[in-house]
Amino acid sequence: MICVAMLLATTSLKAQKLTKDERNKALESLNQTQVALMSTLEGLTEEQLNFYPSEEGWSIAQVVEHITISETSIFGIVEMTLQQEANPALRDSVLMTDDQVLGLITSREQKVKTRPEFEPTGKFGSYQGSLDQFKTKRESNKSYVKATKDDLRNRYFDFPFGKVDSYQVILFMSGHTTRHTDQIKEIMASEEFPGF
Repeated sequence: MICVAMLLATTSLKAQKLTKDERNKALESLNQTQVALMSTLEGLTEEQLNFYPSEEGWSIAQVVEHITISETSIFGIVEMTLQQEANPALRDSVLMTDDQVLGLITSREQKVKTRPEFEPTGKFGSYQGSLDQFKTKRESNKSYVKATKDDLRNRYFDFPFGKVDSYQVILFMSGHTTRHTDQIKEIMASEEFPGF
């Protein structure tokens, strides 16, 4: 009897689904960050989209491409973690709360040079191509969050700043959009930014 109870407890831990609040929080974050990005980009001219704030800096069009590359790559981390067995025993090694993960990625105080595979290279053909691909991938990612029964809390990924669970990777992806929407706003605030 004890063995059966332990087996049932282990099975229920392995099959931990997102709570309604967790699902809603992730969807709200994905929706809000998408709306904020689209609102920031609205009405920008070709000249503004291709303005460089400095010799090393990206244009707004390049930032959008980077966001799009990241949307696919970061969600790829979630897909990779799903290849692992859920492991509740590692739960205590996740030291950051969901809000701390979001706060870390959205903060522009610490600048980080991205890895080469995340750098804009024109892979989507144009600014509009990048934006269309972002919208398509974001809708796909939201659909996943709406429907998933995967145990995202007991699968993990090691970022340089620490271990997070797969649910937090989704929040990180969403927060990454905020981080770079704020970068776009910084570009637009440049003294040399072309006028409307």
